[in-house]
Amino acid sequence: MELKTSDQGAIKTASPKYWVGLTLTYLIIATVLLICAWDLSWWQGWLYLILFLVIGIGSRALAEKRHPGLMAERSKFGKDQNVKPWDKVLAPLMAISLSFPLFIVAGLDHHFGWSPEFPIWLNILGFILIITGYTFASWAIIENRFFSTMTRIQLDRGHVVCDSGPYKIVRHPGYAGNVLALPGIVLALSSVWTIIPVTAALIISVIRTKLEDKTLQEELTGYKKYVHSVRYRLIPGVF
Repeated sequence: MELKTSDQGAIKTASPKYWVGLTLTYLIIATVLLICAWDLSWWQGWLYLILFLVIGIGSRALAEKRHPGLMAERSKFGKDQNVKPWDKVLAPLMAISLSFPLFIVAGLDHHFGWSPEFPIWLNILGFILIITGYTFASWAIIENRFFSTMTRIQLDRGHVVCDSGPYKIVRHPGYAGNVLALPGIVLALSSVWTIIPVTAALIISVIRTKLEDKTLQEELTGYKKYVHSVRYRLIPGVF
């Protein structure tokens, strides 16, 4: 699908097929959690899935509305020739670690009672971290019209530095939001065993952040100047 604009010509926007596929993917992942848990009265699981679905799909819809063509860029998922080779490995690994292993472990943990039940205040703290983290990451994708799924310099789209919104706080707010939300999932779902896939996702996030930041400093005009104004990549005052 193409959208005509006065200054950019034809912009390829995401097709209905993309949105159907995205929605089905989210629903399948959500179903995996429920099947593994096998407990329709598990309110923590239901609340998390509502947040997962609404924020996940909603943020992408808002981003596409603000930046037509962004979802078409994201749907390429490594098909462009200038995608960094290391991200063709790390991006899928991160996507996997954030979905099926995490949901399978959390669901089975609840079903079989591998972890002790957490006090309600820890569940609430977990949901606060999840909401804050997912919202911060969503703000990043809505703010940055070059928020691709894999690292590449988007010369074909007029790539420039995004230094507004959450990018005034840290240089990689998308990753930062996930780093905040991931420990929240452990607490919200009362699952000690989810620490394993969560740790894997956190490690991949840090590695991708470092490699992506290095690439942007070397190849994107204006990024080195941005580094001097926003010092930290993920956590203010720490990293």
